[in-house]
Amino acid sequence: MKNIYFLSDAHLGSLAIEHKRTQERRLVRFLDSIKHKAAAIYLLGDMFDFWNEYRYVVPKGYTRFLGKLSELTDMGVEVHFFTGNHDIWTYGYLEQECGLIVHKKPLTTEIYGKLFYLAHGDGLGDPDNNYKILRKMFHNRTCQQLLNAIHPRWGMWLGLTWAKHSRLKRADGKEPPYMGEDREYLVNYTKEYMKEHPDIDFFIYGHRHIELDLMLNRKTRMMILGDWIWQFTYAVFDGEHMFLEQYVEGESQP
Repeated sequence: MKNIYFLSDAHLGSLAIEHKRTQERRLVRFLDSIKHKAAAIYLLGDMFDFWNEYRYVVPKGYTRFLGKLSELTDMGVEVHFFTGNHDIWTYGYLEQECGLIVHKKPLTTEIYGKLFYLAHGDGLGDPDNNYKILRKMFHNRTCQQLLNAIHPRWGMWLGLTWAKHSRLKRADGKEPPYMGEDREYLVNYTKEYMKEHPDIDFFIYGHRHIELDLMLNRKTRMMILGDWIWQFTYAVFDGEHMFLEQYVEGESQP
């Protein structure tokens, strides 16, 4: 039985990350290290800091990452790509050229007899009304068409610059630390969702850039995956056990 892997939030191409080429290579080396052990890989959003596909062009860069994903799918590994709040704008390229399975909404799926709820996490229980408005604009088809009417040179500059300023508004460019079980909105969302869906075994999210492994009751476990900017963390399920691990060059640390 091969493993199932979950990771998120690499924000490849970010103008706020000085070590972005080293970061991409590290991610590619990790994917290469698991290619013979993986049955499926779930990328739970924001793998790119800004990704927008135009009719005849795609963003510059990411060739090592996209090439490795294509190699994995050519080998028969399922690679699932969840759109996050930074890489919503995908219209077929990743599926057609790289063989990815793209999800634009949360997914409930059975894996090795266990039920998983998988999502990037943005917009789930978030009380920020300004962000809710912005999120609706990002997902609005008319707004997406207007963005694609801009020349790629300026459209990509706009998206990457917006993402950079968004990150630099935070201390050290990092997300706030864990706020506690009662205040962490993804935890509160999950507890409410569980009331109507008590059969789910694992809830797994990205988005928050924190590592969290929380037992919500005797059956249900929730994880937030950290990131691939500073933490290089991921979850792995072997069909019986779930682990949250950190990738260190040449080895994995539980």
